[in-house]
Order: sequence, then C-alpha cells, then structure tokens
Amino acid sequence: MAVRQALGRGLQLGRALLLRFTAKPGPTYGWGRPERPGPAAGWGRGERPGQAAGPGAELRRLGLGLPGRYRFFRQSVAGLAARLQRQFVGRPRGGAGPCGRAVFLAFGLGLGLIEEKQAESRRAASACEEIQAVFTQKNKLLPDPLDARRWQGFRLEEYLIGKSIGKGCSAAVYEATMPVLPQNQQVAGSIGLLPGRGPEIIPRGEEEQAPLAPAFPLAIKMMWNISAGSSSEAIFSTMSQELVPASRVALAGEYGAVAHRRSKGGPKQLAAHPNVIRVFRAFTSSVPLLPGALLDYPDVLPPRLHPEGLGHGRTLFLVMKNYSCTLRQYLRGNSPSPRLATVMTLQLLEGVAHLVQQGVAHRDLKSDNVLVEPDADGCPWLVITDFGCCLADERVGLQLPFTSWYVDRGGNGCLMAPEVSTACPGPRAVIDYSKADAWAVGALAYEIFGLPNPFYGQGSRAHLESRSYQEAQLPALPESVPPEARQLVRSLLQRDASKRPSARVAANLLHLSLWGERTLALKDLKPDKMIGWLLRQSAATLLASRLAEKNCVETKMKMLFLANLEYEALSQAALLLCSWRAAL
Repeated sequence: MAVRQALGRGLQLGRALLLRFTAKPGPTYGWGRPERPGPAAGWGRGERPGQAAGPGAELRRLGLGLPGRYRFFRQSVAGLAARLQRQFVGRPRGGAGPCGRAVFLAFGLGLGLIEEKQAESRRAASACEEIQAVFTQKNKLLPDPLDARRWQGFRLEEYLIGKSIGKGCSAAVYEATMPVLPQNQQVAGSIGLLPGRGPEIIPRGEEEQAPLAPAFPLAIKMMWNISAGSSSEAIFSTMSQELVPASRVALAGEYGAVAHRRSKGGPKQLAAHPNVIRVFRAFTSSVPLLPGALLDYPDVLPPRLHPEGLGHGRTLFLVMKNYSCTLRQYLRGNSPSPRLATVMTLQLLEGVAHLVQQGVAHRDLKSDNVLVEPDADGCPWLVITDFGCCLADERVGLQLPFTSWYVDRGGNGCLMAPEVSTACPGPRAVIDYSKADAWAVGALAYEIFGLPNPFYGQGSRAHLESRSYQEAQLPALPESVPPEARQLVRSLLQRDASKRPSARVAANLLHLSLWGERTLALKDLKPDKMIGWLLRQSAATLLASRLAEKNCVETKMKMLFLANLEYEALSQAALLLCSWRAAL
C-alpha cells in the first residue's frame, strides 16, 4: 500500500486512541475502570443495559470508536492502551501536550503499517487455501487395481503366484496376479494356487500352445508367523503395524464389512499418498509351500511343511502393487543426474511429511524399504514401504514414552536419528519422532547423490555413528549437486532436532529451489510476489496435467506441492532458502 494510505490509517488510529486516552475519566474502582451507572442512570443512544462502560463509552456515543476493520487489533491494543493510560491519562489534565500527541501518533502509524503487513499475509494465506482446495481434488489417486473386484481377492487361492521378488527379516514377497480366465484355463508354466489344493507347478505345453506369459501387476507379502498364534484375530493384533497403509476396503473380506474400524487407541489408518505404499487386500490364510521356501526360509515354515520349522500354520498376507525394484537396486544400475537426484530426495520428503502430518513415524527408512517405478521417460517414482516397525499409536502420536530399555525404538539402528539413539529411559522420558524420519532422508540422500551412506560401514571403510558423530565429520556432497540441496542435507543431519527443518519445510524448500528459479530471489519475497508465482505455477501445472501424461514425475510433484500448500510453511522455506543463497 502507498505511504500516503498507511499514514492515513496511522493518523486515524492515532486520533482515535488519543481521544480514547484523554477522555475524562469517571469515578473508578479496581483497575482504573469507571463505575457502572446505577439503574437510574441513563444510557446513551445505541447502548444496552449490561454493556460495559469504560473509557470508550464516551467515544461510542460520539461515534469516535476504532474503525470496524481494526477489530482484530482490539485485544492486543487494549493491553498496550491500558499501560499507556496509566502513564499518560493518570497525569494531570494538560499532560497530553505535543510530546504525548506525538507518541500516540507514532503508535497509530505503527499500527497502520503492521495492519497492512498482516493484511498481505492474510491475503496470501487465503490464496494458498484456494489453490490447495483446487489441487486436492485434482490430486486424487488412481483407483486400486482390485476396485473392480470389490468382493474378491480375500483368499490366497484366487491369486496366481509368480516368482519370488525378495525377502527380509520378517516376510517374503512374491509377484502375483488375479487371472481373468477361469481357473482351469490358467496360463501354463505359472505357479497357481487352486481352490481346495496346495500350490503346484502347471507344466508348460508346446510353445505354440502357450500364450504370452501373464503380467504380474501385484505383489503378495507373506509375513512370517513365529509368535502370533494361529487365530486371525491374534495375527491381526500382533501384526497391526503392517496394516497402517491398508486401504479402506483392505480388510472387508476378513471382517465381512466394507470398512474395518480399529479399536480406539490402536494403530492409525494412514490416508493414501502417492509416495506411500498402499495395501489393497489383507487377509489370513494357511502357509503354503511357495517356490524357494525350503531354501530361503525353512526355519519359519510350519512343521507340516518342514519338520524343523518354528512357524505357525496360519499367517498374514498383504496384497500391494508390484514395483520394478527397490531404491538400492535402482541405484546399483543407475546414476541419476543432480537434478533428478534432487527430485528423488524431494519425493522421500513428501512421503515423510505426509506421515508426520498423519501422526505416523516409519522408523525404518532405508534404501531397501523404498520402491521405485520409472515413468514413461525413465524418471523414477519413489514409494515408502514396509511399516512393520512404524509408530502409529493413537494414544501417544509421535511422542513415545521411553520408560525402560524394553520399549521398542524402531528398526535399523544405523539410520536412527540422534535424539532416538541417545535417548535414556526414565519415568518421564519421551522420544520425539517428529523429525526422526527427516534425518534418515538426509542420510539416504548421500546414496541418491552417488556417495556411500556415511552411517553404513562397508568393508574397511570407517563409518559414522548417529550416537556420537559430529556435523563437521559429514562428508561433502559433490560440487555438481545444487547448493540448496547440499545445504539442506547438512541441515537435515543436524544433531539438534530443534535446529533441523521439518519434512514439510524441507520439501517446500526443494520445490522452491526446483521450480522457483529467479522468481523467489531475495528482493522478491513479498507475499504478493509469491502469490503471483504460485498462480502462474498452478495454471502451468493444470495445463501440463491435461496436455502431457499425468504420470510425468515432475508434473505429479508440482501437483503434490500445490495440494499441500500452506503459507506459513512456505514462508519458512522461502526465508531459509534466501538466507542460504545470501550466504553463498
């Protein structure tokens, strides 16, 4: 706003406050407030019995109260006005000379300038909310591949099981599909589970009789059940963390209802997000003898399948999308460019920001627990998976009471944030996980940018420990990495969690660094400039989502950014980014 208008508002406020403070006070009691008139006293026009009388009562009768558009200042002004009244009005009449009027005028001018600044911030926040509302609708996930078969897929016998994808410390994963053809016309050469029978190999006939091998768009994760018992209820209760990313209908077959409501105080149900795995189906079934089981995990099989096995006969199965590879596998065969690596790090931060917003901590982030799916241009899309170690308790949120060493702090001690690894138990000890996963993303960024993870020991190479490392010991990222990304990685790996940016602020910072270019230079940090840039980005992103493929990674990331737009977090990221650029 022009200086003339600001001065006008300041003068108007100063005049009103001056009249308010210099009005003749009546008999007072207590804190200098005038006594209320008795029943016989008359009320000014427009006043009601019961309306508080005070220094402003006279002004209300004269129509000289503060303008209505300054209502949001009244509480803050009232406290300061009371102090000024004690200082100036308490003096003899005539004490409000030129010096006092100058003080009130300066005070009113300051209020006018502050009001304008707050008005700009309110307009910017309102614009962010409107943009967010538009892209929240546009950013809806594609329907699950099993939505067309709403009441199917809750039995293991309905799936065609392919080869093993991998195994971890608590489960094995196999590729799978739901055949379109009847069961007696399954594709030859595939491994099937027929109704009422165990797994078997269907022999392949002549080449001309065998159609093309079916695609396996799904993956089935078979949990290893050592101690959960064999009842479905006990299995779901013990392995409830695996169900945190389950979809709304994932448990419909097990419980006979479209939506399964967890007991109050139990694990949370995570809202869908493009950078977080989605469980389409979850059910219990008898443990089958799948390919490679006797070689890869004989000890966890039930005794009926392996005499020396320790597992129970029934376990939990999770059905998810089948992704191309893990992040570790992808990085072994690919060297992403610095910009692409920045986009990949941004995706992890977006996923972690969503978890924090939902009150969930993953606590086991590593390159083996991140899945990758390249788009049409080969740009990788990252998805966080494996929630078996997550903290998703409705009762504690992200603040875990650490009363004894028996409290589970999560998996993967190498990438455990300092505030977690150095925590000591006590009657009132609490571990704050709100920034722990963001720290792990900072450590994973080294792998994404082509360097060894400094917290992993490989061979004879010394490695850092999260309990004792110093920030000066962190290796420098290559000069080819954008300076904002280098600075962000170091900020995420700060030992003091209070100095560490949140995952949302860190994600916004990379968004601004990638898409903002020169628009968000230091001199252009005004709210109006930022809103203009956001509106241009919104229009360009909407156009790109219509003309180009929606699966384009950069387009999807821009839509995520605009769908999670919050002015406060955006302002923090912009100020932090500009401070880094100014220091370069």
